[in-house]
Amino acid sequence: MLKKRIIPCLDIKNGRVVKGVKFKNLKDAGDPVEQAIFYSNSGADELCFLDINASFENRNIILKKVSETAKNCFIPITVGGGVKNVSNVQDLLLAGADKVSINTAAVLDPSLIRKCSKRFGSQCIVIAIDAKKKINNKWEVFTHGGRKNSGIDVLQYALLAEKLGAGEILLTSIDRDGTKIGYDLELLRIITRSVSIPVIASGGVGNLEHLYQGLSLGGASAVLAASIFHYGNYSVYQAKKFLKKKCIPVRI
Repeated sequence: MLKKRIIPCLDIKNGRVVKGVKFKNLKDAGDPVEQAIFYSNSGADELCFLDINASFENRNIILKKVSETAKNCFIPITVGGGVKNVSNVQDLLLAGADKVSINTAAVLDPSLIRKCSKRFGSQCIVIAIDAKKKINNKWEVFTHGGRKNSGIDVLQYALLAEKLGAGEILLTSIDRDGTKIGYDLELLRIITRSVSIPVIASGGVGNLEHLYQGLSLGGASAVLAASIFHYGNYSVYQAKKFLKKKCIPVRI
């Protein structure tokens, strides 16, 4: 049985880790390199490094910070933010990323997913989907750090991403982000039951029970969290111990 993964997320702005609510009101949460070392030594399965303003500011991700983080982190790192083309993906992989997360650019030009998966392998390509609920139990894809509504249905886009060669989906509920009320399990179930590639649940974790719900009720292959780890509410080890007691297969 495949082990479920715990993935701390480092949202980066101006070279610092930040955390907000629904992508707004960002507060400082530390140095990314220090955080990466801490999580690498604390039992995290992977790390997610997202330059959250890169697309909105129309710039590339800060490669120097990625390289510095990768050199000091001994677990797989997924890096995203401002990825616009195949060359950007190559630069990030050369800088030390194990996987590259593509968000806005893939929505604007889905053919980028196929180009990147063919060039580097689908295992390297993570498609990040920022979803916001509309009416009648429908969710739409938002781009540019959650600022622009693409009008695209999340389920249809997830199916397209898989078809074009995405190796994994990072699914974030904007409505739940930073609220600590738990993942949007309804959204999560719709996607995990429709695609065959791994789905990472993101947005809304406030306690360890929420991690369990995302993996069991939501069907996620991995759970991403920020606040509960960054501010010391829980450790990764505590999370894994809790999940193991709940019969969730995790690496300890």
